[in-house]
Parts: sequence; structure tokens; C-alpha cells
Amino acid sequence: MTARAGTVYLVGAGPGDPGLMTARSLELIAAADSILYDRLIPAAALAGARADAELRYVGKEPGAASVPQDRIHEELVERARNGLSVVRLKGGDPFVFGRGGEEAEALRAAGVEFEVVPGVTAGIAAPAYAGIPVTHRDDASAVAFVTGHEDPAKGEAAIDWEALARFPGTLVMYMGVRNLPEIARRLIAAGRDPDEPAAAVERGTMGGQRQVSATLASLAEAAAEAGLAPPSILLFGPVAARRDSIAWLERRPLHGRRVVVTRARAQASGLASALTALGADVVELPAIRIEPRIDTAEVREAIEALHTYALVCLTSPNGVRLLFDAMAAAGRDARALSQAQVAAIGPGTAAALRERGVIADVVPERSVAEALVAALEPVPVHGRPVLVARAAEARSVLPDALRDRGAQVDVVALYETVREDPDPAAVEAAMAADYVTFTSSSTVRNFLEVTGGRMPDAARIVAIGPVTASTLRESGFAADVEADRHDPEGLVEALLADARG
Repeated sequence: MTARAGTVYLVGAGPGDPGLMTARSLELIAAADSILYDRLIPAAALAGARADAELRYVGKEPGAASVPQDRIHEELVERARNGLSVVRLKGGDPFVFGRGGEEAEALRAAGVEFEVVPGVTAGIAAPAYAGIPVTHRDDASAVAFVTGHEDPAKGEAAIDWEALARFPGTLVMYMGVRNLPEIARRLIAAGRDPDEPAAAVERGTMGGQRQVSATLASLAEAAAEAGLAPPSILLFGPVAARRDSIAWLERRPLHGRRVVVTRARAQASGLASALTALGADVVELPAIRIEPRIDTAEVREAIEALHTYALVCLTSPNGVRLLFDAMAAAGRDARALSQAQVAAIGPGTAAALRERGVIADVVPERSVAEALVAALEPVPVHGRPVLVARAAEARSVLPDALRDRGAQVDVVALYETVREDPDPAAVEAAMAADYVTFTSSSTVRNFLEVTGGRMPDAARIVAIGPVTASTLRESGFAADVEADRHDPEGLVEALLADARG
């Protein structure tokens, strides 16, 4: 089932961890013509949108002017009537304190087709990530979800505090951290046990999640001392005491460490996911983007002549991907390489070739040009045609060494790396990092360009290999950690070893 023109999809993006988004939500985001999104939407969600999709922020900032709800209704109706596939992307679940019900009613009244895609709500997810089950066979057979911030236009409050105080189960409150002293006072005054276990979870499931455990009577003071702020979930009930035995997030080896990932945007997600799985608070700060250059005469000529080369050298996974894109554009596949020996600069490039049905003949253990030059010494190249397919700005070590051995070398630029303009908020977050990772010399140069030549004061610098480390030194910085294996997996291993001491 795909997205349909003229339809609005009320989509829950989950509580913040992009891994908790549903397959259907990602499918619709990727197909949407227009996306109207709220606060606290995972960056990975919008990264999956089409390049030509309209992205319209309609979130409500606490204490700031926002797009009126009636105007959001009008914009949804207008876009659908113009034949667009529209995703209304909301944090958590659209029907749990998300005003999705109001939007659905407005769409129905306007005769606009809509679908609802539920999401994981923060009231369940945040406690779970804090190690608190909202129900438990021994402690709670019921759970109540309550807003801690009612619409001020209502006049009279709709919350029945006496009923909540008597509720025989877990109370979960959304949007209540600023009203926590009053919430606790009202529950205790209505008869709730002041010594009942309680907890507050800030930024549940997101990087930098924090939590405070206390009693109902003392939670407000504990949360204030910790400086907890929205978005936070409050929880009252015996299950809060289960956190001592169930807490799992803090046990991950990089928990509490902020790590900056500087890879190209299209590649950053894999490295970011690996670090997030280890507990890191990841800041994706793409310092570069990959600009293909396969639609050039030199590339087309090289593809046409592939069958004539005795050796084809590939120096990055990007090069592999773009070489095969150029081959496909010319109506060719892996068989075009059948007459050549194929050399890959390291395991990552070799893996990219394997994914396309080609087993590299030469793969050095170290992913640097010097290692590939050494690995190619047994390969006869004198008087033979060799293709080096690489980035436009790559070093000349490999082609120079092959020419010195008498090879007839063609160097073809498949792509160039271009400086990315990152979100200023991401740059600010990066300046408070514990680690900054660099996966190439271009990421170093472009990171320093966007930060004005600054590195985070307290951060340890991680380089994927010696070439990147050398570029750091030339720029006035020393790598604190250098990966033994010069690929993303090796970088993660090196960072993890450093964090463990």
C-alpha cells in the first residue's frame, strides 16, 4: 500500500529514537509530496524525505509564537485538494495528546481522505527506556495517561484529582514537569500516598535522556535540583521502584557520551546507528556531501573501455557505487570487469564490491594508498592499461607509483566532496561533545571550515586512519585515537576501547 495523491496521512513519528519509527511511517515519508511536521521529530525521519518534497515546520514551541491549529487544518486541506500526498508528522502517537483527533475531524468535514498511522507514545517508551514497566503483575494491572498541561481556554479543569488519587495503578503524565509541584500537591491532597515511588524522565529515548527517581512528595524538588525540563514524562506508582533492577540504558558502554559524526550525509546513518546502539548521544554534523561526476566524457570513455583494462583500482565505497551507477547507465554490469584484476583500497571498499557480485583480487589490510601500492607489487603492470577510479581531490600516491612501474594509468574522477552547510544548532551541540570522529581528510577540512577553525574544548578526536590523522596535524590538532582498521567498524572499535579506558 503506497501513498495516494490527495490524501493526508496523520503519522506518529514515535518518541524520538528514530529506531522506534514504524515501517509504514518511513514508507509514507519517503513518498510524500508535502510534510508538515511538529517539534521533536527525529532528524532521520526528515532525512528520508524526497529531495523535492516540501518540508513545513508547524510545531509549537513552549512560550513562543506558533502556527495556529486552525491554520494547520487549512494547510492540510489545501495541499490535499491540490492533489498532493501529505504527511502530517507528529511526535509520539497522533491520537495521544497530539491533536490528531481534531485534525482528522477537520479533514472529514472538508471531504478530504485521510489515514492514521499510529506511533509509539512517549508515555510507554520513556519509562521503558528508563527501566520502568508501566504495568507489572505484582504492582500494577492498570495504567492511566493524563495530560499535565490542559488547554487554558477550557476555564474549568477537567482532571478529577480525587479519581486519579484513588486510581489503582500507574499514573503517567505528559507535559507536566513545569507543573510538577502543583501536580504532586493535588494528588497528595486528594489522598495519594506521598511516599509512593515516582520518577521523571527527560528526553525519553533521545540522546541525552535523563531520569530522576524519588517519592511522590519529593519528586518536584529532585527534578528541580537536576534541572529537568520539557519534554519530560512523569510517572507515579509502585512500578517506579522497579527501575533499580531493570534499568538498562545506562549499562551501554557509551551512555552519557556525546559523539559527533562528520561523514557525508548519505553515509552518516550507519555509523550513527552503530554508536547510538552503544548508548552514545550522536550529533550528526555532515561536513561534506558527495557530488557525483559520472556524467562526464572521461567517465563515459572509461566505462566504454572497461574490458581493455588489465587492472581496475577502486579507492572508496563511494567510488564503487558510482562506478556501477555509470556502468548501469551505459547498459553494463559486473561482467564488464571480467578481463581485469580488481583492487580495493581496504575492507570497506571490498565489501561494497562484494555487494555487487565482484570479489576483489587485491585488498590490503590498511585502507591507505601506500598499503595498496605495496599490495600491488606482485601484480604485473608494466606496459599494461590500468584504471584508477576515485574522488576528484584524492592524493596522487597510487597513480604515481603505478606509472613509476611502467603502467599506462588512466585516472577518472567519479565524484568530488563538497562542504555541507550544517544546522547551526547541530554545530552548537557539537561544541559540547565528548568525541569528534573524522573519516577522511575532507571531513577534517570542512568541519573546521564550518566551525571557524574550532574543535570542542573537551572532546577527544578520533581519526579513521593515518592520512586523516596527518590532515588533523597539519590543521593544528592531534588525533587522540586512531583506528587500527581504517573503516567505520574499526573507528567504532577504537572509540569504544578509548571510552573503556
